[in-house]
Amino acid sequence: MPGSTLGVGIIGVNPDWGWAATAHIPALRALPNYEVRALGATSAEAARAAGEAFGVDAVFSDHEELVAQPNVDVVAVTVKVPHHRELVSAALAAGKAVYCEWPLGRDLDDARAMAALAAKQNVRTIVGLQARQAPAIEFVRELLRDGYVGEVLSTTMIGLSVAGDVVIQPNVYMLDVNNGANLLTVAVGHSLDTLNHVLGEFADLSAVSAIRRPLITAEKSREQIVKTAADQIAVVGTLRSGATASVHVREAVAGGIGFLWEINGTDGTLRIMAEAALPGIFPLTVAGARGGGEPAELAVPTALTQKWPALTSLEGAPAYNVGRAYAAFAADIGNGTHTVPDFADAVRRHELIVAIEQSAASGERVNPWTSGPA
Repeated sequence: MPGSTLGVGIIGVNPDWGWAATAHIPALRALPNYEVRALGATSAEAARAAGEAFGVDAVFSDHEELVAQPNVDVVAVTVKVPHHRELVSAALAAGKAVYCEWPLGRDLDDARAMAALAAKQNVRTIVGLQARQAPAIEFVRELLRDGYVGEVLSTTMIGLSVAGDVVIQPNVYMLDVNNGANLLTVAVGHSLDTLNHVLGEFADLSAVSAIRRPLITAEKSREQIVKTAADQIAVVGTLRSGATASVHVREAVAGGIGFLWEINGTDGTLRIMAEAALPGIFPLTVAGARGGGEPAELAVPTALTQKWPALTSLEGAPAYNVGRAYAAFAADIGNGTHTVPDFADAVRRHELIVAIEQSAASGERVNPWTSGPA
């Protein structure tokens, strides 16, 4: 990619709300080696409004025109999941690097097709599993490498998705399992990716899923929406290291822990907490104890929080870890390294989701990597 500044075209920009406005644009504006050069929306009017709101002249309602722009090096796809494959495929076919939000596709077939095209085109990709870049997660990995807990014996994770009895209007589409964005793929997907990034993959697992609240109210329309996507997912299994893992992500009307992850070892315990089961979005705290006693908060080293100084002003905001992912992606492009999750990594996560679905449907313990009984 020519030059030291990477030009980005973002598909799926609304000037008033949405992940592009909340996370991608603030992150990119904070980084000196990126420039937002094009914006895409569903209509010419929406594209013009986005361009005016964010000071970008090149705006498009046709994604094919956006991906063809010679000054766009990276295409960011921030639309709803059912549209990912079409838009990502167009960008890859144009030879562009692609940042696609998670889930990569509606299903495993979508994800595999996009990963195969990226490999064929020999272009760089990144998927929005940005919790891997969170300073707290990098800190936990360092602590484990340094033997803080000794040998990991087990890990337990509990998370909250929809809190209360109302779902925000933009997320109503997530109640339909066919759209590919739901509690399993989003809250469980992000949480499990963080767990697997830190502790390794599952060797086998058993899963249970359920719809315990078949109706939920849409925020603005006040309609009662019938769910087809599960609102309770529980997974128990064995990691390749031999550690026992237990994960339960659920909805709850009132109260409940937002996100609590414990890693228990022969010499100590680590506890990671946040407000909800989206560890890439909500700030994380890390606590630890060696030997006996209650875990006490551990300060994340400045060397990790200041890894990308340009992003300091975003700390605590949803854009922070997205910015760290973009910064690491640019470094990967420049250095020929692979430190951010790409489409091949996304396929592995989609494979794990399929294994959870198969186990929940069959009641059997499964090996995620053979699609058969463990």
